[in-house]
Order: sequence, then structure tokens, then C-alpha cells
Amino acid sequence: MKRDENCIFCKIVAGDIPASIVYEDGNVIAFADIGQVTKGHTLLIPKDHQPNVYELQEDTASQLFRVVPNIANAIKKEFNPAGLNLVNNNGEAASQSVFHYHLHFIPRYGTEDGFQPTWQDNSSKYSAEELQQIAQGINQHL
Repeated sequence: MKRDENCIFCKIVAGDIPASIVYEDGNVIAFADIGQVTKGHTLLIPKDHQPNVYELQEDTASQLFRVVPNIANAIKKEFNPAGLNLVNNNGEAASQSVFHYHLHFIPRYGTEDGFQPTWQDNSSKYSAEELQQIAQGINQHL
């Protein structure tokens, strides 16, 4: 298993830094985020150090997302939130601050709960043809 000695999440995996563990198996670990954007804010990480989604191995992604519904449902049962955001930031421009892949589970309790993502609707800026070009451009790299 790859480890980065300077990575705070690798230190949590190794047990060098304490964490409030929600779930753990041989491949992944979930723990309460110390920042608790909202009550129940949980992080899910692979035990193997992989910096971001661009470098995330397919088998690692499979191991992570296999437990996503279980963690989400456990949060729902414990806190009964009105909703839940799953968030992953990749790169500094996307506000990634720990460069070990991690998925945030952020329970939502209403519009004033402290987490305010902003989504801008740009649907009027793109024609059907432009959307088709965007899709084809991405598809050619799969």
C-alpha cells in the first residue's frame, strides 16, 4: 500500500494521528471531519495514497463507492438530514487542501446550515450542437 509520510490522511490510516472512525475495512476508512461543516460531516478515503480523482485507480474507486450507500444511510439514520451532499475537490483551484483522495459526506439541514455551494445555470450559453461537441471531445479520451 502506497503511503506519503507527509500526508495527514496517511498518518490517520497508519494510526499515527487519532481520528473518530466511522467505518474501516482493509481498503478504505471513513472518519468524522474535524471541521464538521454540518453535524455528521464524514470523510471517506482509500488507505492507499492516491492524490486525486485523476490518479485514482479503478479498483480503488470501486472499493470506495461500494461503501458510499452504507455510510450515507448510516448518516441519514443517525441525524435525519433533509439532504446530503457528496463532494470531492480535485486540485487547488477546486479547493482541495489535503492531496489524498477523499469524499466528503455533508448532511444538509436547510439553507442556513453553513454549507452554501453555488451552482450557476449556464444552459442558455450552450446550443445543442455545442453540448454535442463537448460530449464528443470528452468521449474521445475515454
